[in-house]
Amino acid sequence: MKEIKYQVFISSTYSDLINERKQILDILLMADCIPSGMESFVATDDAQFNVIKKVIDFCDYYILILGKRYGSVNEKTGISYTEMEYDYAVEKGIPVLVFALDESVEVDADKMETDVIKQGKLEEFRNRAMQNRLVSVWKDAGDLGKKVAISIMSAKSNIKRQGWHRGESVNQEALLQDLLNLK
Repeated sequence: MKEIKYQVFISSTYSDLINERKQILDILLMADCIPSGMESFVATDDAQFNVIKKVIDFCDYYILILGKRYGSVNEKTGISYTEMEYDYAVEKGIPVLVFALDESVEVDADKMETDVIKQGKLEEFRNRAMQNRLVSVWKDAGDLGKKVAISIMSAKSNIKRQGWHRGESVNQEALLQDLLNLK
């Protein structure tokens, strides 16, 4: 039996959702996935965003976690890096799983967007992302964790992706025959 691991990109604002991101990272590891995200890098300019796009290109699934902050905005585009990541994943046809914090949930002031312009952009982004068919609304970290676990297992079963295969699981003879046929 071939062992396949699926790479999953975790996208969100960072400082307000750091605990939720850690929890999702652990859940993905338990689900036998390869998590990737901004823990490895922080988008600060266009060159760095190109690196992020390359990482997203290798991912089988993309998880978007929406809280109550819009995040760092790219000066050239006027769009947050989180929204730019989302748009890129959608453009590339990567299945996007959206998890949006219930709007009725109250959060600490440092986890809320205070800039009026960013508040409007967050609302527009949230509304657009919520039109995705793979959306879950969460109320707390425990609720989010359960929904991510169920969603990623369902996605792995129902949305076939290439995944990563161990080199030893490749049929060497068939591969050599394919190469000979191509010659």
